[in-house]
Amino acid sequence: MCRLFGMSGGTRQVEAKFWLLAAPTSLLLQSESQPDGVGLGSWDDDGTPVVYRKPVSANRSETFIAESKEVRSSTFLAHIRHATEAEPSLENTHPFEQHGRLFAHNGVLDNIPEMRRRLGDDVDLVHGETDSEHYFALITKRIAEHGGDVGAGIAAAACEIAADIPLYSLNMVLTTPNDLWALRYPDTNELYILERSVGGFDPGEGFDERSESGTLRVQAGELSFLPATVIASERMNANFGWRLLESGELIHVDRDVHVTSTIAVPDPPAHMIDLNTMSAQAAIAQGEEPEAAIG
Repeated sequence: MCRLFGMSGGTRQVEAKFWLLAAPTSLLLQSESQPDGVGLGSWDDDGTPVVYRKPVSANRSETFIAESKEVRSSTFLAHIRHATEAEPSLENTHPFEQHGRLFAHNGVLDNIPEMRRRLGDDVDLVHGETDSEHYFALITKRIAEHGGDVGAGIAAAACEIAADIPLYSLNMVLTTPNDLWALRYPDTNELYILERSVGGFDPGEGFDERSESGTLRVQAGELSFLPATVIASERMNANFGWRLLESGELIHVDRDVHVTSTIAVPDPPAHMIDLNTMSAQAAIAQGEEPEAAIG
């Protein structure tokens, strides 16, 4: 499975190099088992998205490492990919951009022809082969139908898929220049949140890594005191503040770094994918055109 990382500093520009490169389970280290793509999305001062994508392992990308050290942004979105069906290519590498929003997904959906039918003319938003980009396009379509309400669009798309489309996981992160949304559904894949409260100065409590003796080992720099929230597919250090999202939980981090949580998808999936069966079928059909492109 792929790995997600999202971070919000609200309206403040911050850096993410601690989590991307230096944390005990940084994205760079995790990429050893995620060799098929790396992407990093950030935002310029004027709110223009800046996306770096390459269909290689993060630890083989000098550009990703260099960008991670230097880039500052109010929100970040990073993804490392382990492809299951859709081949490693630039078009299939997360994060994806649609209508000024960035998106990445960790999971599997099936029945892409049905997804394309539901998209209608909005299928033109999809430039690659992945189920993830189709999922994003459906979210984009539902956001428009809900008057631009991003949270409502995510919830509508996720509930629709959960009721009708075979799935394994809909875990996702979506960012705009000053907002971040994250969904965990169902409980097949993990997704964690680590918050620094807006009101307190508590250096070392959450964003720094300490040894058992209390000595500071790896420091998150300005994130030791600025309010920020991190979303990740696994705990990235040993700090106590990480919380596993509930199944169906949708998180919104706003421009003031306030975090709100709702259970956006309350019902279990109607059709769960068995990944072992899917892998076996793919092996049997090797060399044939796949019915669904995944990941």
